[in-house]
Amino acid sequence: MRKLRAAGARLGGVLRASRTYYAVVPLAIPVLFFSLADRPATSSLMPPPSTRLELDFVAAESQTPPPLPNHVAYLTVEKGDTLDVLLEASGLARKEANQLVADFSKTFNPRSLRPGQILRYDRDAEDRTQAVELLVNGWGSLRATRTAPDSETFEVEAIEAPHTSQEIVISSEVESSVWEAVVRAGEDPRIVADLIEVFQWDVDFFRLQRGDWFTLVAEKRFVGPDFVGYGPILAARFEHRGELYEAFRFESKAGFSGYYTRNGTPVRKQFLKSPLKFSRVTSQFTHRRFHPVLKTYRPHLGVDYGAPTGTPVMSTADGVVTFAGKGRGEGNWIRIRHSSRTETAYLHLSRFAKGLKKGSKVQQGDVIGYVGSTGLSTAPHLDYRVRESGKWIDPLKLRSVTPDPLKGTALANFHAAVEARLPRLSTREQLVAAR
Repeated sequence: MRKLRAAGARLGGVLRASRTYYAVVPLAIPVLFFSLADRPATSSLMPPPSTRLELDFVAAESQTPPPLPNHVAYLTVEKGDTLDVLLEASGLARKEANQLVADFSKTFNPRSLRPGQILRYDRDAEDRTQAVELLVNGWGSLRATRTAPDSETFEVEAIEAPHTSQEIVISSEVESSVWEAVVRAGEDPRIVADLIEVFQWDVDFFRLQRGDWFTLVAEKRFVGPDFVGYGPILAARFEHRGELYEAFRFESKAGFSGYYTRNGTPVRKQFLKSPLKFSRVTSQFTHRRFHPVLKTYRPHLGVDYGAPTGTPVMSTADGVVTFAGKGRGEGNWIRIRHSSRTETAYLHLSRFAKGLKKGSKVQQGDVIGYVGSTGLSTAPHLDYRVRESGKWIDPLKLRSVTPDPLKGTALANFHAAVEARLPRLSTREQLVAAR
């Protein structure tokens, strides 16, 4: 049975459906006062046999319990609950509950009701619900109040909670993954994707090693008391395999934003480090590898990334699709030309992105297809290849071209922003000292 938590006059408790009995003690029983010093040696602490304590349960049953004061009850939404059922559970008639569902639906989708959300009921001395308030996590509340104590109609008010944010610093050392490091720092792992996006051109997130570390400054956003997510990362450091990388967010007057190193050079490069956000390298570039299907040694002129079927595959740079179709060994695959000298290939796809075809223009980071196991393949993976000047090269050793740096007034404004952010970024020494 669901328990209703009650609060009245600032006191907490639990409303239970229980029966109260009153025990009536006859007033004719004398009250005895004595001291051990005056008590006769033969006396007993028990009353005389002729004295009986009679409990009049019949009289107790006939008495009416005092009325409840005005009070408040709460219901926590549980799995499977629906709004109409919860409203009826508060004591509302079905007609009233249905009307409130319709009124609430103008602002709140009842299907988005989630476990943990709270419904509050204000009840009068006769235990009749006079007001209902639905607390919507991350938004605010909807309150319905009777237009009169005996009325069957309600006035509904939408109360949006204030939006606030605070600038926070997250610093942690990698032991097994960035995800685990963020959680260990006490923060929500949703920010991991943002951190990867900032450093995806410089840090190989599939080859992290124990001892790599990062620190970042970001906005933490709230609606009322509820945490709803993070704003963009404002500044960050990432030490990977002994190399320290920095990134500072800068937005131009025209509204364009991006990340730059301390001297104003864009962090964004011509090529991403990897065409997948979350994966692992399962096979390296080599001129002699034992093929698991053909059972013979032959060159493997790409890098294999193991990932579940359906994992999105991104174009690593801006370019034009020169082929999107099926090959015998390649399965479903795509070739993209990025310049007169450079092109990339994506093999063994399960399917292509909607609308993608030969001649399609793509931008860096666009999803072009999805991981599969078509062609000569034994398990879901992506075979990613890079060809430069007609020669296949190791994608992990690809040199990337950096766009032009900031100049003039934009650079001066950027340097001012960097100076404001630098004191908040932790150093390796501070991170070690905080352990």
